[in-house]
Amino acid sequence: VSVVTFATYVLLGNTLTASKAFVALALFNILRFPLTALPWMLMNIIQAMVSAKRIETFLSLPELDSENVKKRSETDEVISIDDGTFSWAENQPAILKNINFRIKKGSLVAVVGQVGCGKSSLLSALLGEMEKSSGQVVKNGSTAYVPQQAWIQNDTVRENILFGKCYDPKRYHKVIDSCALTPDLEVLAGGDKTQIGERGVNLSGGQKQRINLARAVYFNADIYLLDDPLSAVDAHVGKHIFDHVIGPQGCLKKKVSLSYNSLTTHD
Repeated sequence: VSVVTFATYVLLGNTLTASKAFVALALFNILRFPLTALPWMLMNIIQAMVSAKRIETFLSLPELDSENVKKRSETDEVISIDDGTFSWAENQPAILKNINFRIKKGSLVAVVGQVGCGKSSLLSALLGEMEKSSGQVVKNGSTAYVPQQAWIQNDTVRENILFGKCYDPKRYHKVIDSCALTPDLEVLAGGDKTQIGERGVNLSGGQKQRINLARAVYFNADIYLLDDPLSAVDAHVGKHIFDHVIGPQGCLKKKVSLSYNSLTTHD
């Protein structure tokens, strides 16, 4: 930069003196760091603008009514809906109408039906994410939710499973064995400390779903809402997970589990 600047200055017919050269060199030295950091600063500004836009979109969403789902501890029923009618927005038509059911502690309930019949909507209603037009929803205990579309953070496999909870080696290894993750971790170069990238780009759909399930199981909640948890795994792995996690002898045997599955028809 200095050579080009001085050459241009001389070619324009100016006289380059020692004092001018030293002053110019001092100025170039001062500007060196800001010019080097400029691309990095521009990249961070763009990322900040994108993040601010996401936060603005989130904060602009309508508030959910905290009374959509009530908590009650003086009953043996862990989940109950009485004459519940739900929609996705206040002014939209009802998706679920006149829903009634009661579930006691330790129950395993499967909600089965055709695609689009409202299974996931019922789960959303239990989470308080739908507008309640009428009726009452009551839950007794903490809730863990396993969505069909796995959410993975840009961190290690272990941190995705722990998700901020303390590391208990015995419980942790039982969970990863139950969720059929042990063979996968043995293949990964860093084991469970492998960085799995943004949104789990280094993992298959089945691996992401099992990490998603392992996170919920490790959380040790009272109620588990599972949205088609075996959809991304093969039959062999699915049977292992059902026997060791969801089934009567699995990790969730003393919990309340609601599992949502779709029926497929063939001609």
